[in-house]
Amino acid sequence: MQLDLSLMGTPLEAVGERASTLRALGADGCFTAEGPADVFFPLVAAGIASDLALMTNAAIAFPRNPIHLAHAAFDLQRLSGGKFRLGLAPQVRSHIERRFGLTWSQPVERMREVVEAVRAITTTWSTGAPLSYSGKFYRHELMTPMFTPPDMDLPPPPLLLGAQGPKMAEMAGEIADGLLVLPFHSQRLLEAITLPALERGRQRAEGRPFEMVCGTIVGVGTDDASLEAAHLGVRGLLGFYGSTPAYAEVLRAEGLGELHDSLRLAVRAGDWGSLIALVPEELVSAVASVGTPDEVARRLCARFGGLADRLSLFIPHHVDDHTLGALVAAVRRLDG
Repeated sequence: MQLDLSLMGTPLEAVGERASTLRALGADGCFTAEGPADVFFPLVAAGIASDLALMTNAAIAFPRNPIHLAHAAFDLQRLSGGKFRLGLAPQVRSHIERRFGLTWSQPVERMREVVEAVRAITTTWSTGAPLSYSGKFYRHELMTPMFTPPDMDLPPPPLLLGAQGPKMAEMAGEIADGLLVLPFHSQRLLEAITLPALERGRQRAEGRPFEMVCGTIVGVGTDDASLEAAHLGVRGLLGFYGSTPAYAEVLRAEGLGELHDSLRLAVRAGDWGSLIALVPEELVSAVASVGTPDEVARRLCARFGGLADRLSLFIPHHVDDHTLGALVAAVRRLDG
């Protein structure tokens, strides 16, 4: 497995130095996710400062036009020398409607068109073929020389989709270049729902190369204090995810369906502190990996070895670089 480490939480002006540090720790790539900063800007800084593979894991697709996505992807592919992956996800309805002020409808159908449109645009830039894409939600028929990037002598970047439900996973298997397994995802749900749906799509993919990128939540420490901080960080993130209706299926798959209502009520009341107390150890064990570097590495390799081409670590607490490097080294030993 290739290992990708996060740039989340790093100030933009410090991203270049951080990317160099992650490379020195043994990372193969780095990724960004949607949060309090733009999802693409840090990857520019990382691409200038290091030779890490770059990935959005993931960029929210629907608020962005396919032309915007294609330009960002093309530029980062050029900057990284062909080591960029455009990871896209739909987000949830409340954010699309209430945060971005846009219309939410038919997410699977919309995402299919986003993928098709971005591909049509980058193909036009790469081959010079006329741009002609017309769907229900997007139409792209004009591309003049003034707005066409110079040829970069590299293939367009692969496009991967984050999928929580079976319909999106099946569609990803059919038309995308890879699947982003979202970090709030249990082994039970993966094996019972996601992978069978993905396989149905792959049967219609006509041999297209495909990459599995598994996101996973990790808490790691080396003594009582750091392990306690790791547990608290992981529980807080699991509580946030579990309060979201789109992730309720994960809880139901683990027999914890009633927990969703409790978590959702706490979030609605603004009682963020109670999320940690509400999350049971049973959920931590099902979704995350918490422990010393060696313990976490054993769990990651047992869960994702033979499945993941790339493993993206989501670590919701501060980890010193010595511990992070020890985790990377332990995964390398066990996966080698």
